[in-house]
Amino acid sequence: MASYAPVDSAGSDPDRTTARQWLAVAVLSLSTFVVVTSEMLPVGVLTPMADGLRISPGSAGFSLSVTGLTTAVTAPLVPRLLGGLDRRTVLAAAMVVLAAGNALTAVAGGFGPLVVSRIVLGIGMGVVWGLAAAVATRLVAARNTALAVSVAVSGVAAASVAGVPLGTVISNAFGWRAAFAVLATAALLLAAGLLLTLPRLPRPPAPTGTDGRAERGSLLRNTQVAVGLVLIVFLVTAHFAAYTYVRPVLEERTGLTDGSVALVLAVYGVFGLIGNFAAGALAARRARPTLLGLTAGIGAAVALLAFFGTVTGITAAAVALWGLAYGGVSVACQIWMVQAAPHRVEQVTGLYVGVFTAAIALGAFLGGTIVEAAGITALLWSAVALTAAALVTGLARPGRADRGPGPGERRGASAGRRADTSGKTTA
Repeated sequence: MASYAPVDSAGSDPDRTTARQWLAVAVLSLSTFVVVTSEMLPVGVLTPMADGLRISPGSAGFSLSVTGLTTAVTAPLVPRLLGGLDRRTVLAAAMVVLAAGNALTAVAGGFGPLVVSRIVLGIGMGVVWGLAAAVATRLVAARNTALAVSVAVSGVAAASVAGVPLGTVISNAFGWRAAFAVLATAALLLAAGLLLTLPRLPRPPAPTGTDGRAERGSLLRNTQVAVGLVLIVFLVTAHFAAYTYVRPVLEERTGLTDGSVALVLAVYGVFGLIGNFAAGALAARRARPTLLGLTAGIGAAVALLAFFGTVTGITAAAVALWGLAYGGVSVACQIWMVQAAPHRVEQVTGLYVGVFTAAIALGAFLGGTIVEAAGITALLWSAVALTAAALVTGLARPGRADRGPGPGERRGASAGRRADTSGKTTA
């Protein structure tokens, strides 16, 4: 897996990750946690939010699609627009934009202002999520890059475990507007934290071809990138189509009470965190088999719910398997992308996040359409079919990844970067 030389401070050992560098990764992880919690919080406060804005729950739920689609457009554009800007400053500014989006949501008086606030939030989200993995690889020693990516994106999994429920608790105690105000405050604090803990992060060197000129061709020409993106579309669409309606499955088919549903979903979240770190370790060595295994796990879990959704024990086991498998998808996909285009990390990560978030919106739309037309059982089997399509796509033999510089060139480039940044990378 490609990595930039650590840029923590002058004279640091490039083969060892310091406590300060891990602190920077942790702040990055907290940032992704707040980003995803901000995106998903309307799910937990949908009814009081709709009542407060005097709109229907469906209209309030549409705010998630607005954010997702905005992120899908923003993330791929970020590397093209940043130029030589310091990535530390960009991330901090994006968290301020995210804070503004949450603050605007907190004071929104109707559907129009809500849409505007969610567009603002989606811009901040696209920048932070689009850069998180690429920046994480630059903060640590080469041997720790996979773990750094896992930690950076663990905020995504943690948001599903604790973020939305915590926001719901705040909403129940102080009102839904207070929950968004708390997220706005947290985003501002993390903006300051990023400025304090991250080193200066100048633009990575432009990739060059054999003629020495900068490469600017489409990443979609890279067969491994293209195969990975198609797999992501099938897999993420399948997951969100089915997972959006997991609560009705647990209530209507399994007959669980509200308390039992909350417990089963908490189990899903805990296993998701386990899957995130386990998949990161495995994907660093073998990204393709790891992602195919996760895909098969999601398909098996949804199939178990379709077959045995009325049996409590099997349902609980299926949801745990689902959490374990899907919890590793984000980090495994990111590692696949970075390994496929190791010398264009920012660009491929932005493209990946754009496709991923677009697939989320597609999955939510497709799930609602199928449920309305044919019911939950048909939805579950449709999700199984989509995971099968993802598996077939991943089994196709991808071509070679884009070639970066050779080992000798990479060592020389790393040394040059260390020399270039040795006196100007302290935070």
